[in-house]
Amino acid sequence: MKYLIAIDQGTTSSRTILFDENLVEVGRAQKEFEQIFPKPGWVEHDAELIWKTQLSTIQQVLETSGIPITDIAGIGITNQRETVVVWDKTTGKPVYNAIVWQDRRTADICEDLKSKNYEDYIRENTGLVIDAYFSGTKIQWILDHVPGARQLAAENKLICGTIDTWLIWNLTGGKIHATDVSNASRTMLFNIKNICWDDHLLQALNIPKNILPEVKNSVDHFGFANFYGQSIPIFGVAGDQQAALFGQRCFEPGTAKNTYGTGCFMLMQTGEQIVKSQQKLLTTIAWGINGKINYALEGSVFIGGAVVQWLRDSLQIISSSDESEQIAATLKDNGDVYFVPAFTGLGAPHWDMYATGIITGLTRGTGKAHIVRAALESIAYQTRDVLQAMNKDAGIILKTLKVDGGATANNWLMQFQSDILQTQVVRPEYLESTALGAASLAGIGAGLFTMEDLSTQPLTSTRFKPKMKLMEADELYFKWHTAVGRAKG
Repeated sequence: MKYLIAIDQGTTSSRTILFDENLVEVGRAQKEFEQIFPKPGWVEHDAELIWKTQLSTIQQVLETSGIPITDIAGIGITNQRETVVVWDKTTGKPVYNAIVWQDRRTADICEDLKSKNYEDYIRENTGLVIDAYFSGTKIQWILDHVPGARQLAAENKLICGTIDTWLIWNLTGGKIHATDVSNASRTMLFNIKNICWDDHLLQALNIPKNILPEVKNSVDHFGFANFYGQSIPIFGVAGDQQAALFGQRCFEPGTAKNTYGTGCFMLMQTGEQIVKSQQKLLTTIAWGINGKINYALEGSVFIGGAVVQWLRDSLQIISSSDESEQIAATLKDNGDVYFVPAFTGLGAPHWDMYATGIITGLTRGTGKAHIVRAALESIAYQTRDVLQAMNKDAGIILKTLKVDGGATANNWLMQFQSDILQTQVVRPEYLESTALGAASLAGIGAGLFTMEDLSTQPLTSTRFKPKMKLMEADELYFKWHTAVGRAKG
């Protein structure tokens, strides 16, 4: 029996999951790490802490499983996307904290790009919209604001990358500075048609090409990680949402999934065809395997499961995320209370960097349960926003939505999601689709199986079907849009 390690580096925690060659989980470890909020709208991580927590979980899994390292065929890496690190390649030390995908500090840089008429060029060549969400403006900000950074870059002493690149560099002892096509496509610096860094955009943001990583296929050889004197090859890398798409086995064009994590991210696989969105969705690279690039349409919701975390940690009106399901179920309806969790602006299809969170419909009769239910409902409404846009772009009506991620364990939310979409929602028995996708990519790289093998193995799942009448769902959704209008900047 051979085994695969999936490194799943997320926004709030670092995890390692060990799978056997049949993609059955046999061990896991997870560590949360601190979120840093220096100013309103700023979100940072300690990149060295990310590496330490990730390394610790790998070591924990290796030690507790008792499986010989020689039986581990490969490592797959999946990561929070757009979050970026700039570091000194001599010392290995970051010159600044990692700037997280949720961070909005570069809104002014984005406005400057818009004023210089870069919107059409960026849409056409990167598939993205101009937004502080993506990595490119974050790299520029670090180079412009960290004393001495520009000089170090000029002296070829700095390198940068998204979190996968940072992990690969540390795992290989500084030997490999690389990323994969899916992560590169999230930087707003990568030409998804020519599959290369875009010189025109690098010039626009004043980012020297020499600090960027080599771009490889998602299934490729990314060097060797060394543990206890033995080497394990790194064979698969993909951004977390693309890994989840792969883990859900959305191999056919037109298949789609929605991941409910910190944010919500819906991707529809479009095969080797680049579908240009007319609905403010993103066109992104799904993965690259054997030199063949597959694309996807994506709708990104910035605050999904994080709204429940906010109820727990900031408002402290629930003690655990699980509690939200029971509380929401105590009410017959939402009492006309709507919660737009635009804590870091609004993503697709609105793309409003200046929107802020808002709760509407408060009366003397509003209680804790209404706030909790409105928070859960907001996740479902935002998903409908994206799904409707995706249906228009793709020219098909999705009859089934595959779902994964932590919040899908909430049965109340999944039923409400099916109701508000008027679509069947399919939840796999094994919820860790992101890690499963990373392990699957690594397994293909290690020669344990092929995509064809995976496509013939159906995933066991639970199905939620609409119980609400269409008219009621549409009325709730109309009121949601009224609230969104009030939240916009």
